[in-house]
Amino acid sequence: MARLDLDGKEIAPITICLIGGAGFIGSHLCELLMAHTHHSAIVIDVSSDKITHLLEKSCSWSNRIEFHKINIKNDSRLETLIKSSDLTINLAAICTPADYNTRPLDTIYSNFLDAIPVVKYCTESNKRLIHFSTCEVYGKTIGSFLPADHSLRQDPNFYILKEDVSPCIFGPLEKQRWSYACAKQMIERLIYAEGDEHGLKFTIVRPFNWIGPRMDFIPGIDGPTEGVPRVLACFSNNLLRGEPLKLVDGGKSQRTFCYIKDAIEAVLLMIENPERANGQIFNVGNPNNEVTMRQLAQLMIEVYGKISVGSSDLTTVDVSSKDFYGVGYDDSDKRIPDMTIINRQLGKE
Repeated sequence: MARLDLDGKEIAPITICLIGGAGFIGSHLCELLMAHTHHSAIVIDVSSDKITHLLEKSCSWSNRIEFHKINIKNDSRLETLIKSSDLTINLAAICTPADYNTRPLDTIYSNFLDAIPVVKYCTESNKRLIHFSTCEVYGKTIGSFLPADHSLRQDPNFYILKEDVSPCIFGPLEKQRWSYACAKQMIERLIYAEGDEHGLKFTIVRPFNWIGPRMDFIPGIDGPTEGVPRVLACFSNNLLRGEPLKLVDGGKSQRTFCYIKDAIEAVLLMIENPERANGQIFNVGNPNNEVTMRQLAQLMIEVYGKISVGSSDLTTVDVSSKDFYGVGYDDSDKRIPDMTIINRQLGKE
């Protein structure tokens, strides 16, 4: 049976170039594309570890997926692969918070400079682009600058993040943690300008803390011994080692987590409904799943205590962001997405 888009039109199979397509998000998107669509995937990345199960010759979709080990910084094959595809999805990025203030140059190069050729090739060849940005482009909420007891802190207009309204508020230059958000905002502005001046067909995705399998590593267990993964892996590492869960600056920061399988369903709608998605910036997250890092730690301790013997004495410990991440770290206070635009454009009602 033919698959239909949101307007009842039959969906024609296309070839999709996924840059950084073998990472956390890309691996789940590839699974969805292979198992539930007839689209073909050209996957570009520096490693295929997270999609090896999709590349087996015995898979029924083996003729629809190919992997190219490419570093997009300096490989001429990138242009050819983009121009041979119908759609490019750019997922390539340095996107680990611990790197933003310790590797700011790499962070800026990866998220801005390395993405420029991708935008250029898509514009020149009149190819559609779905670019993955981040909710971090919003920076700090307006409400975070009000006194802690100010009544307007409870007003959604001061903390709900809207694609077409909310300002992007970053910290001072010495807080190099904002190198990531700033680089992501700059490439968004370049893409938007290419669309405005040269007709680039684009969609920008702002993920709000997507989580799930293959997202991160546990130091010394399934990844490098050194390094600081994201919060869920950090807490899991503490639990497995019987250590107190470390709460950066008291664990006051708030996040809204969204499961990866739910999130990529939204991405598939963007892929298959270009007339509704072109020229749009989409928040993708779960505004009803907000939690502070302290609450998350307590929940993980509770759950782990139910499945692990001798874990009843697990607790938390407060650490400063300087001690945990190093000099130059800063953070956003709340990240709650407004979902009006994506529901209007891609809602199934």
